[in-house]
Amino acid sequence: MSLLALQRDFRAWLTTEAAGAAARMGAAAAPGLAVYLNNYRGSLMACLADSFPVVRAWIGDTAFESAAAHHVDRMPPQAWTLDAYAPAFADTLAARYPGDPEVGDLARLECALGLAFVGRDANRFDPADAAHVDWERATFRFVPTFATLAVSSNAAAIWSAIDAGETPPAAVALPEPATIAIWRNGFSPRFRTLASMEAQALSIAVARGSFGQVCALVVDRLGEVDGQAAAGALLGRWLGDGLIESIAG
Repeated sequence: MSLLALQRDFRAWLTTEAAGAAARMGAAAAPGLAVYLNNYRGSLMACLADSFPVVRAWIGDTAFESAAAHHVDRMPPQAWTLDAYAPAFADTLAARYPGDPEVGDLARLECALGLAFVGRDANRFDPADAAHVDWERATFRFVPTFATLAVSSNAAAIWSAIDAGETPPAAVALPEPATIAIWRNGFSPRFRTLASMEAQALSIAVARGSFGQVCALVVDRLGEVDGQAAAGALLGRWLGDGLIESIAG
């Protein structure tokens, strides 16, 4: 047996427990193969448990372990690091709980917070430099850990309560989808649910639309006087939250 064939058989054994692959390695290999299989599955199960503690608390140990085992069986690792294994589990949970959308929302939120934690560091825009910006044409570069997540449930409230050791609220469907902003401030992942207008304003800014376009949106919603003040307040909050890495214009 060539080295390539041996490697393929070993992978087939680990990912599908292929009996034919094990047989080709001989009976003497059976005890060692069982140890490798147990370690492989145990490592992936532990990775999911470590990555989704809030989801596990929400659905319970038995349900979580069943879903994790199902995911391990159908989704072998595709990257060299276990850091890349967790994200797809959110899709597995969403498919497994189609009638409970908060489960998928919680998993995606928890995954996004984990990715923010390990994301690339970046400097924050210094408000002292704001005097030199042409605000009508200004465009924003957001920090690398910034992301948005669309949710259809009160997953944010559930996550916050469980993370704080409090009794979570009952799951409810939102009257309309909401957007959650996720980023890291220092060493701490953060998130907050955005009001509809801020979510639209951020979508313009993230797409490298100008602050003038952001202002136009807000003024259209609130009128000239209130709109200008509200647009300035949004910018102040983005700067205060540390969402903006640089401003061009």
